Amino acid sequence: MQTASATDGRIQRGDRTRRQILDTAVHIASVEGLEGLSIGDLAQRLGMSKSGLFAAFGSKQDLQVATVDHAADIFVEEVVRKGLLAPRGLPRLWSLCDMWLHYASREVFRGGCFFAASSMEFDGRPGPVKDRIALHMRAWLSTLATAIRKAQQEGHLRRDVDTEQAVFELHAIAMGANWAFQLFGDASAFERARTALRERIEAVASSGVRLPPSRHSTPRHQR
Repeated sequence: MQTASATDGRIQRGDRTRRQILDTAVHIASVEGLEGLSIGDLAQRLGMSKSGLFAAFGSKQDLQVATVDHAADIFVEEVVRKGLLAPRGLPRLWSLCDMWLHYASREVFRGGCFFAASSMEFDGRPGPVKDRIALHMRAWLSTLATAIRKAQQEGHLRRDVDTEQAVFELHAIAMGANWAFQLFGDASAFERARTALRERIEAVASSGVRLPPSRHSTPRHQR
């Protein structure tokens, strides 16, 4: 009869294996797309058997959905949790935007922002993978919307600001920077985006309120 410690050890090993698979999968998918994920290719890269991967995920679609969830966990760690450390109000809104640009510029995923790539890949493909991507993207947009409303409550943003319009514009600017960087290799796109974001937010800020400086601006000599 197996002891509880033996069972726990097996579960921990299974969790480690699953994380190892997904760590590799998110980077492949960010470059080659979620459709580029192959259980056979992953097995070869990781030195695993195909049967082991099938046992962990069951199907290619299950692997794709799990990869999206894993990418979301990384995004939350890299952007959301760090951004939310800033004081409530305008500093927090700016921190979230700034952390998003920092995350994309550092290529946390080899192919740039995972969700920029996967959104374009699956925006016209109904099904569980698209639904999961949309779920995580809605959560991010909701985070921005909440930060805007909190900034209004703190008196940092004008009360007449249209939250949905502001979220749309802030998100579009950030995604545009990722597009320019990935397509043209234009690293200056992130500083251009910071300038655009700062101007957009300050245009609707309450009188006398200014954004804090960026924590991650790229010095000119490094661009």
